[in-house]
Amino acid sequence: MLRPIPAAIGLRYLRAKRRNGFISFISLASILGIAIGVTVLITTLAVMSGFQKEIRDRMLGMVAHATISADGDTLSNWQRAVDVAREDARVAGAAPYVDTQALLRGRRNEPAAVRAIVPEDEAQVSDLATSMVIGKLEDLQPGTFNIVLGRELALWLGVGVGDSVIVTTDFQVTPMGAVPQLKRFTVSGIFEAGYQDFDRRLAVVNLSDAQRLLRIGDGVTGVRLKLHDMDRAQQVTRDLVHRLGGVYRVSDWSIENANMFRALKLEKTMIGILLSLIIVMGSFNLVASQVSLVTDKQADIAILRTLGLTPGGVMQVFMVQGTMIGVIGTILGITGGLLLTFNLEHILRAIEGAFGVVLMPEDVYYVTGLPIDLQVSDVVMIASVALLMAFLATIYPALRAARTAPAEALRYE
Repeated sequence: MLRPIPAAIGLRYLRAKRRNGFISFISLASILGIAIGVTVLITTLAVMSGFQKEIRDRMLGMVAHATISADGDTLSNWQRAVDVAREDARVAGAAPYVDTQALLRGRRNEPAAVRAIVPEDEAQVSDLATSMVIGKLEDLQPGTFNIVLGRELALWLGVGVGDSVIVTTDFQVTPMGAVPQLKRFTVSGIFEAGYQDFDRRLAVVNLSDAQRLLRIGDGVTGVRLKLHDMDRAQQVTRDLVHRLGGVYRVSDWSIENANMFRALKLEKTMIGILLSLIIVMGSFNLVASQVSLVTDKQADIAILRTLGLTPGGVMQVFMVQGTMIGVIGTILGITGGLLLTFNLEHILRAIEGAFGVVLMPEDVYYVTGLPIDLQVSDVVMIASVALLMAFLATIYPALRAARTAPAEALRYE
């Protein structure tokens, strides 16, 4: 197969035996440095993406994809909002809710968010029913004043199913002064969402019981929505508000948890940048090996110049040779990264069994296995960065080779 002369010579240099073994060693170190950097980056970003996905899925299992609430304190015509939402093909479910902050008193006191729901409708917008570990969500019947607690919240309060919890919500002005609103609830169930903000800070009651406790009549805080495509939450809520008419407040999962998702994204970005330094080190080794190769091939460069090869052709020779080192390192790194990523959990289990340690305790990470989410875009980005760094590393040695004077190089040959 015909190839351009510079490319053919560059590939020949790549597989030729070197007179100087040190140059071969540096070239091998360059390949290994790039390969290790790519492998570590692929595996690390896959694990971080897996944790992000796990956190997002658990969070969205308990919160709505979007909410519609009144511009004032309560939403009075919520039945119409639910009906309009359910008519939209993009909406998977809609349910009213009431949110308030309260102080819960069992054997100990603990502040918590109290969410009031309609148990029959809750399955349409959250996974609360499937998160129950003790009791059933259907036990929250109107007038029973039952309450469902997160597992950690129940532990902090020191209560279990059948025990009583005093819920203090707000102060009411009476002729005798400000009197706190108190109500005794009976613990009918305990849930575990696997996300500390809910397991430690959330209590759930029936909607009508909360309306009586808060004295808000038939009003609710708003309507929670679950969508078929949660990434279209902003567009769907705006369309629904436009159809409802009037002034409403809309929000979605990305806005309510914006700070946390920004922090996770920043953490992934910063770790990616820091681990990219491994690839940079491999690129520096590539510069050193190419400079040494140019010095070693001074006579060859001079002969090529006398045979008519232009300075640009000389540059191409060493750029092809250096770029191929980067390509080999990147391919090895991608292969190693994929193998390590897909077998990482087995490796961790082997390490735990060999040394008798627990690397990922469930009570700390809230996961039973190592979450992995290998994204093609991350692999493509890492490969592109590695190839770009390898290409840039060849420019200086190639320029130095192109500036070689044939007469000077052949003077002592």
